[in-house]
Amino acid sequence: MPADESSAARGADRSRATVAISRALTPPLLAGPLPAGPGPLRGLVLRSRPATGPRRPPVPRGGTGGGTPPRPRRGAGVRRMYEQARRAWDRPLTAYYLILGSSLLITVLGLVMVYSASMIKALELARPGTYFFRKQFLAAVIGAGLMMLASRMPVKLHRALAYPLLMGTVFLMVLVQVPGIGMSVNGNQNWIYLGGPFQLQPSEFGKLALILWGADLLARKQDKRLLAQWKHMLVPLVPVAFMLLGLIMLGGDMGTAIILTAILFGLLWLAGAPTRLFAGVLAFAVLIGFVLIKTSPNRMSRLGCIGASEPGPGDSCWQAVHGIYALASGGWFGSGLGASVEKWGQLPEPHTDFIFAITGEELGLAGTLSVLALFAALGYAGIRVAGRTEDPFVRYAAGGVTTWITAQAVINIGAVLGLLPIAGVPLPLFSYGGSALLPTMFAVGLMIAFAREDPAARAALAMRRPGVRWKTMRRRVMKRPSGER
Repeated sequence: MPADESSAARGADRSRATVAISRALTPPLLAGPLPAGPGPLRGLVLRSRPATGPRRPPVPRGGTGGGTPPRPRRGAGVRRMYEQARRAWDRPLTAYYLILGSSLLITVLGLVMVYSASMIKALELARPGTYFFRKQFLAAVIGAGLMMLASRMPVKLHRALAYPLLMGTVFLMVLVQVPGIGMSVNGNQNWIYLGGPFQLQPSEFGKLALILWGADLLARKQDKRLLAQWKHMLVPLVPVAFMLLGLIMLGGDMGTAIILTAILFGLLWLAGAPTRLFAGVLAFAVLIGFVLIKTSPNRMSRLGCIGASEPGPGDSCWQAVHGIYALASGGWFGSGLGASVEKWGQLPEPHTDFIFAITGEELGLAGTLSVLALFAALGYAGIRVAGRTEDPFVRYAAGGVTTWITAQAVINIGAVLGLLPIAGVPLPLFSYGGSALLPTMFAVGLMIAFAREDPAARAALAMRRPGVRWKTMRRRVMKRPSGER
């Protein structure tokens, strides 16, 4: 017999022996009931599996059988959506897109509402209906250029601009008080005539100057570990701020002075001022504000119009009451864009201080809530930028800009709602006024630059560039084995 046949025979014998041994060691399957008896298996019935026939598919755990898929748990879809939203909210570029998107949407919606609210006022002045809109649109175009420029500037250049901007603003605010140069608008001497239909309000640039200069000052003192001493925290920040406040109050503009005071308190809060020091500065500011209000009949009458529902004697609360009328007549979705009734001479300043009331009348509660949501998103993004950075200058500057825009929006909207006295401040990025729009858009560009400077955001933006992505893909392809596709 050949060798290969003998080896195959031995393998077959070995397999037959293995099967025989396994059958001998396996006990036979019992079928039917066991015989009654005093054994331990008495009463136990074993059923054998049928030899033929298809097997039943296994029933999934928690299911009902018959191939029915298991029902999803209650609330699983909501939980999944929440997790997806949370992951999207925690992405590195969230603050960047929130600042850019919300500011642009507020500006565009503001242009639309300025055109709608100012049309009748322009016709009353024997001007074209688009007179105020064209001026605001020109300011928005220039402001967009400033925002783009500020978003591309490095942080060191922003710090270098702090002192020149502060000195230039102080010089212009002094010129406002020079007869023949300064102009008075609505009883406030805070304007400089530039020729033609253009004029400038330097106090609006004073907000940006105080933020940049104060952030640079506090950042340098923090690097030298001097902020633990109260004199280094207050001097020279508080004296310079009070100098700006004095120049503003010489013109009688208390609304802008309130915003500047809020910026000062925001910087002190971010610098970690002790509670008693913070309370002392706050008490001093409140005392000065009380004296200024008490000595001015106009400011006292504005304070008495909080929550007014009637114009009052001499129509002293006419503007506040008609602002409430405009909001009340808007309903859920408004009377329609351009269909406001209050702007036909009933509501003073419909395109500046009280443009939010016209928005509520024409766009309704949905429109006003949309504006509030955009400001809330912008404020949240600013707080996020200030809270996640390790650069002290970025933290102070981002916190100061957020305080500025948020406080001014709250004061303006609160006055329109009758919850606060009318302070005469515009709604940021929304109301008519180029002097207010230009520094605000530059400040928004400042926030965009800070959001881009975050290391995670910088890496995410770099990965979205086409050249970087193509190089990364080529590198990944080169690392693959030669036979893999």
